[in-house]
Amino acid sequence: LLRRQRSPLRGLCSPGSAPRPRTSRTGGRQAGMSGNVEYGLVSDDYVVSDDFRRDPSYPVRAGAPGGGGEGAPLLAPGGQAFATTFTQIEHVSIQTPATAQPSLIHIDGKAIDAHRYEFPGWVPPNELKFETLEPVDRNTLHHPTKGTLNELYSTAICGNDLTSSVLYVIGVTTTMSGQLAPLCLLIVGFVLYLFKSVYGEAGTAIPLNGGAYNLLLNTTSKSVASLAACLTILSYVATAVVSATESMTYAANLCPWIDVYWWTLGLLGIFCVLSVMGVSESAVVALGIFLVHMASMVFLIMVGGVYMLQNSEIFANNLREPLKYDWPLAILFGFCTAMLGVTGFETSANYIEEQQKGVFPKTLFNSWIIVFVMNPILSIVCLGVLDLGTLEAHHRDVLAKTAYDAGGKYFGLWISADAALVLAGSVLTAYVGVVGLVRRLALDRCLPQVLLAENRWRRTNHLIPITFFVLCASLFIILGGRVRSLASVYTMSFLCVMALFSVGNMMLKYKRGRIRRPVRATWPSCFAALAAVLIALIGNIMLAPGHLIYFLLYFGIVAFITIVMFERIRILKYFLYLVSQGPVHLQDRFAGVTQLAMDKIKSQKIVFFAKNDNLEVLNKAVSYVQSNELTKWLKVVYVYDDLSDPMIKAIAENLRVIDRCFPKVVIDFVLVQGSFSPEVVAQVSARLGVPRNFMFIACPGDRFPHDIGDFGGVRMITH
Repeated sequence: LLRRQRSPLRGLCSPGSAPRPRTSRTGGRQAGMSGNVEYGLVSDDYVVSDDFRRDPSYPVRAGAPGGGGEGAPLLAPGGQAFATTFTQIEHVSIQTPATAQPSLIHIDGKAIDAHRYEFPGWVPPNELKFETLEPVDRNTLHHPTKGTLNELYSTAICGNDLTSSVLYVIGVTTTMSGQLAPLCLLIVGFVLYLFKSVYGEAGTAIPLNGGAYNLLLNTTSKSVASLAACLTILSYVATAVVSATESMTYAANLCPWIDVYWWTLGLLGIFCVLSVMGVSESAVVALGIFLVHMASMVFLIMVGGVYMLQNSEIFANNLREPLKYDWPLAILFGFCTAMLGVTGFETSANYIEEQQKGVFPKTLFNSWIIVFVMNPILSIVCLGVLDLGTLEAHHRDVLAKTAYDAGGKYFGLWISADAALVLAGSVLTAYVGVVGLVRRLALDRCLPQVLLAENRWRRTNHLIPITFFVLCASLFIILGGRVRSLASVYTMSFLCVMALFSVGNMMLKYKRGRIRRPVRATWPSCFAALAAVLIALIGNIMLAPGHLIYFLLYFGIVAFITIVMFERIRILKYFLYLVSQGPVHLQDRFAGVTQLAMDKIKSQKIVFFAKNDNLEVLNKAVSYVQSNELTKWLKVVYVYDDLSDPMIKAIAENLRVIDRCFPKVVIDFVLVQGSFSPEVVAQVSARLGVPRNFMFIACPGDRFPHDIGDFGGVRMITH
């Protein structure tokens, strides 16, 4: 720590500020460049002392800090300037009292992690000095990709994954429910209608990337949100590997010289390169695939409909066939398998920031109407062209077989080519979704932050798609190209994510009911959607209980990585304790490096914007930070209009009380004159070196003039 050797009850600016003379807004005298200066300014009388704040400038990469996955430069010239003043009352170091709990770790007789700090409380304004924050450019508040996707592009990206499921869902549903398959698919359409409002409410209330993770992060704890993130990542891995394999299987039927094994790896690599290029280029490719597929499906319905009218006895005979199960069980099992026909619907919420304002609800509606209309009609067409025996025998390529019988050989080949193309589009959807999610997880320190590295060519986080490709390719190689077990993992993880999204939306209604959002789901809709997904999940487990083992195995691997990231401070402490009990040469080699790693992790500053002096809210904020974040450093920011505001002194005195209740948390008080807005938040973010996704607020009311998404990832943590 760069610490001033002065009275412990003084207000200080953050270390690292450039010293320069400033004038107090309350009439204080000007301060010089050298020697001791007045409170609130940086002087040259610092000494170096051991402390966990060894790197207060984190993050250090160019363009930081950014928020909500952006990492955009905030100090670019131009745009509208906002004259905002800034000062701090910082914590001071105190001697550890004799009654404090002794440190269990000693290196060379020196106690580790035994520092004590105290918030000094209220400091009169005439003893503080103020600085003017640098203006920000409105155009740099968000990442360049924010709001770049229109309705058509947004629908195409998730639509490829959603509509590709029809290639196999009709066959497996008919296998379970026979001629009742169209009814099962229609029921799934009604369930998806419920989820349309559930996803719409959550996405319009908190329009940030991350899907279920972002929703649960703003309504529950970080550990619960990470559970949803693990399931979503697992779903994307399974989607990419299974879809790539199936795509190349269809391609091999068209071109026998294609080696499915190596071409699957090549397809995963191609979309990795495309993701490195950026979401806009990915959207153009996705749109082309989507339009070709939709045109092919419409043409198949027309050709199949004509064939069905000319051969009406096929459909009549299928209706007279006995069911494999009693009709209630046939509908139940058919519904459970038909829920696979909506995989991909959840993807749109993972790139919501890239969609233009107001597009997200339209994307959900377009996705729903496609499933609700197309899947049952295609099922009826298949029943009108193929008998049930043939349909069950060709359940993996039922549409290609239907096209072959109704339109001839070349039409069958065309549908097979379309299947290969749209399944490849599902791989692209997995890449787009995982990039948005992992970027948010890395910014929240749930995953290694090295993943946030940007390339100068496209300003994309290239390590995320590269890592995802390595993960998918290695998994495919380990399985030897046999991805049957991954298909079951895909099913269960997708249904679990849908269930968690329903729960998250209920928590949003209960805890964040005051947030303004244009879409609202009723309580009965939320409960009905959750019940439907749980029934489908239990039904799929009953149909194939052995697949549960594969799901738990893959989920355990992903969850283990996340748990290690959450508990890395505790793990390092255990390791440091073992080192301290070992030989001196081991201490010399590992103790310092380990302690530096712990200090680096704990040096992340967290900001909470206080609205008033409510002691309960302040206590909740500190408790949340202590329970969910790997840091011990909290800066409470209050944005005021005038220094005569009595709330300033009240907050300072309450923080002094809270500081004594939480001796392990270091608290600072930051005063910013201005109005609370996205621009002011960006200015504070740049001045303190705190990314906006590490800035927290209480839940705003329905009269709040700004959209939560405009703040670049600011998180809500209290009612």
